[in-house]
Amino acid sequence: MRIEFRTEPLTHVPTSALVVFGFEGSPASSGTAARLPSEVHAALEELQAARELTGKNYECTLLHRPAGLAAQKLLVVGAGKKEKFSAAHLRRLAGCAGRYLRARGIRELAWVLESNGAEPKAVQAIVEGAILADYDGDRYRTEREGERRIDFLSLATGSGTPGESIQAALERARIIAEAQNFTRDLVNEPSNRMTPTRLAEQVQEMAAHFGLECQVLGTQEIHELRMGAFWAVAQGSDEPPRLIILRYAPPDAPEAPVVGLIGKGITFDTGGISIKPSENLHEMKTDMAGGAAMLAVMQVLAQLKPRLRVVAVVPATENMPSGKAAKPGDVVTSMSGKTIEILNTDAEGRLLLADALTYAKQLGCTVLIDAATLTSAITIALGNTTTGVFGWNQEWVNRVLASAAAAGEKMWQMPLDDDYRELYKSAIADLANTGGRFGGAITAAMFVGEFAGDTPWVHLDIAGTRWSNEEKPDLAKGPTGAAVRTLVHLLMNLAS
Repeated sequence: MRIEFRTEPLTHVPTSALVVFGFEGSPASSGTAARLPSEVHAALEELQAARELTGKNYECTLLHRPAGLAAQKLLVVGAGKKEKFSAAHLRRLAGCAGRYLRARGIRELAWVLESNGAEPKAVQAIVEGAILADYDGDRYRTEREGERRIDFLSLATGSGTPGESIQAALERARIIAEAQNFTRDLVNEPSNRMTPTRLAEQVQEMAAHFGLECQVLGTQEIHELRMGAFWAVAQGSDEPPRLIILRYAPPDAPEAPVVGLIGKGITFDTGGISIKPSENLHEMKTDMAGGAAMLAVMQVLAQLKPRLRVVAVVPATENMPSGKAAKPGDVVTSMSGKTIEILNTDAEGRLLLADALTYAKQLGCTVLIDAATLTSAITIALGNTTTGVFGWNQEWVNRVLASAAAAGEKMWQMPLDDDYRELYKSAIADLANTGGRFGGAITAAMFVGEFAGDTPWVHLDIAGTRWSNEEKPDLAKGPTGAAVRTLVHLLMNLAS
């Protein structure tokens, strides 16, 4: 998508569709609709009086050949109640406009910025929304509705050239949104094409392009590192596992903190011997969404170049049932030396993360943040709209939650308490890999946290938010790229 600012008067902007928004109750004369010339206002007031224009959230009203404008069409997007308006809402409005117009074969649009001068965070939200909306996970369809895409986005100021901070916000938004779409591409790939080997190859290609240090370890190195928990999952598959390590370490960055980003990379999860039901099993290609998110964050850091040291660790494998697979009742020794009784082979993500967190600490990470499609229990608790946040260190949990709010991602802190530890004790080993049905998201997170030890640690359970089973006004059905924007905001703030 080509993106640029337009500075001529709004009446003179030559575009297929000029886009404004208006608030509920007075959509014809509020929001950026207030910037339109009087000839257009008259038509909008008429539609408003007839209740054909209400300003309700994501309502789209399209006018053809609007009077007084050079634009071929005018789109008015409902912004809902003014008191609830935010940058996150603006991002969704921009996405809504993009998806509405491209569905009608319109390939370019001009978004009208607010009259009091564009703010960097508003420009960032608009550009992110437009790029994220222009994504569909249908690359394997032979008929793709004429490749309907938005090719050109103008940001219409109606006045002078924007300053450096506004220009920087546009570029920052493009980098972040394209990385989030990179995550969505990885997650959306079918597992016969996105094997652990292929995932590692794609990461190596990305790292080479953006100048990141990349290391990929195979079966022999995993054994040499004594990653018994990781191997317990990997051993059931004919596809060899891969441990992917990315490093971002600018020479002018301080020695501390060193942030470790750990992402679960199960490229397909059958549940192993504790096999899953067949319903919706095809969605288990998305079980590497946590790993994909961390890889995308590293792609952003390589371009925005904050003064901060970051290491990403993504253990990638399939979880398959076979004659070689781990069995319920098996006991394995993790890289940390802790022994684990495997009560359920479908509780495999926490086994990967156990060894990956231990390894990240060995690499010198002083803060650990992991993201994983860890439990269906978090979906029962928070649904498909909110990511569960867990952590021993409240300062870091607060930082993550603040960044989530700033980035427009819904996250909620879940409780951790020593009483839950009783649920995942084992009679014959140090730990059991499941604590049973009740409080399942909590006991899973706490199990992972056992391997963080005293190191500040935050866990994001994105099982519910990594995928949308329905088309939304601003986003296609399919992978969402959850947690990418939040973690980018966190790390950029930490560096500054």
